[in-house]
Amino acid sequence: MDSAPIANVTLDDPFYYLHHFQEVLSWVASRHGDLLNDDELVFVSAFGALPRPARALLVRMVMRKGEHFRADKLVYPEIGDTLSAAAPLIDHGWLDPAPTLDLPTLFRLFTKAELRHLLREPLAAAGVPASARKADWLEALSELEDVHQAPSDTPVYHLTLMPLCDRFRLMFFGNLYQDWSEFVLSDLGTFQYEPVSFSQSVRPFQSRRDVDAYLHLNACRDRFQAGDALEEVEAGLPPAPDSPWARERWDRLCFKLAREWERAGELERAGALYSDCRHPGARGRQLRVLERREQYDAALTLARDAEQAPESEAERQQLRRLLPRLHRKLGLPRPTPTAPARPQVLHLSLPPAASVEQAAAQALATPEAPVHYVENSLIPGLFGLLFWDAIFAPVPGAFFHPFQGGPADLHHPEFRHRRRAEFDAGFQTLADGEHRARILARYREKFGRLSPFVHWGRLSEALLEQALDCLPAEHLALCFERLLADIAANRAGLPDLIQFWPAQRRYRMVEVKGPGDRLQDNQRRWLDFFIARDLPVAVCQVTWQ
Repeated sequence: MDSAPIANVTLDDPFYYLHHFQEVLSWVASRHGDLLNDDELVFVSAFGALPRPARALLVRMVMRKGEHFRADKLVYPEIGDTLSAAAPLIDHGWLDPAPTLDLPTLFRLFTKAELRHLLREPLAAAGVPASARKADWLEALSELEDVHQAPSDTPVYHLTLMPLCDRFRLMFFGNLYQDWSEFVLSDLGTFQYEPVSFSQSVRPFQSRRDVDAYLHLNACRDRFQAGDALEEVEAGLPPAPDSPWARERWDRLCFKLAREWERAGELERAGALYSDCRHPGARGRQLRVLERREQYDAALTLARDAEQAPESEAERQQLRRLLPRLHRKLGLPRPTPTAPARPQVLHLSLPPAASVEQAAAQALATPEAPVHYVENSLIPGLFGLLFWDAIFAPVPGAFFHPFQGGPADLHHPEFRHRRRAEFDAGFQTLADGEHRARILARYREKFGRLSPFVHWGRLSEALLEQALDCLPAEHLALCFERLLADIAANRAGLPDLIQFWPAQRRYRMVEVKGPGDRLQDNQRRWLDFFIARDLPVAVCQVTWQ
């Protein structure tokens, strides 16, 4: 089993970044060697044989933004003469020393003074005044389709390896939102990760096709975020992939595309995407589309199917609102309504303040009953500390590299089942009263380490001690069960404030609403949960004096 396979490298070593890159190459070659093609294997071998200055220069460029670099801006004391360091890279074809440059790239690389000389003829032909901004120059020349060479006295390199390096980065991290800075932030102590053991065979991708599908979907997502035409983005989507990793990403992008079609009034196109999508909430959106298209029979059929097996409390909440409307529009008997839960309501009239929650907390607090603004930090934080061992259990499919702040399968339906023994042990401490000692011990032992549930800046040891004195174990168990039932949805929506009466060992949670503010659906669901189980909760309505 491996627990910390990345070599310890200090930032005092001027080539720390090179060591990090080489570690990733070794990691990928050892765990994903069967997923690499001949060119990728040749790169791994050839890179290791290069002189150190050449390797360092290549990595410096890989870790910078973009693919084009001015040679005169590549100045690194530990590398020395970068022109000499670049020569082996050019020989391998990894650097193009004379690329053609489009206008946006040219404008990014060169100053206004340099561009005035370089583009003097096109600028004169366009009639752009010299006093205009650089952005105005670019806009005026945007109709030009010709490309340019960098001036001979200022060479520009084009790094041709970025797609290959992105593939290696993806196979290491299992995603593309993490990058090389993770190593530096870890070395600096900015991010502290929980060490997790995992076997040599554990990896996020099982076939090259899985990697290709992820990269393809990422390119489609980039086009979507760049504002490309929805028709073009949708046309570029591959069929739904078999890989669970890629399928989840495919569903997420389909959901976003469908939402944009829906906002644009293209309801038929939106409905077609929703029907093929497994993303949470897709069925609910499809119901809305059917209703807006006045396809009430189809909507009622789908709604009744959803009612038999709702995917979440959010969908159940939506169905309670939708079904009476559909029955009315179809002339059917109205379903028996469910009486809404009625929380206790507090009314405060306060001087205007920047934070309505902080103002309410100060107004409600007394020396005998302090109030804390905790929102979504206290209950999830207590959960994360009590079940730390379960969350970071080294189960297959959860951890692939040392820079994970939480398990990859956190939102998987089998998340709890895969860790049944660890979660059962945690709930047992609630039953026998040992949870207080465990939570406080985990707080001291793990302080600062990344967790999907614990936000250290919002939790003090004094707050935890007060909460554990006043929150009954059975109440915590109920809240933790609800969190586990739908982690993605239920980590948010908790009341803003919590008030403690330490002498009486009791508490009350308070959701604060300022003038014109309304309860959100996830907040209503938590309030319904508290009221149904007779847990102390109130809504505080604030008006400004």
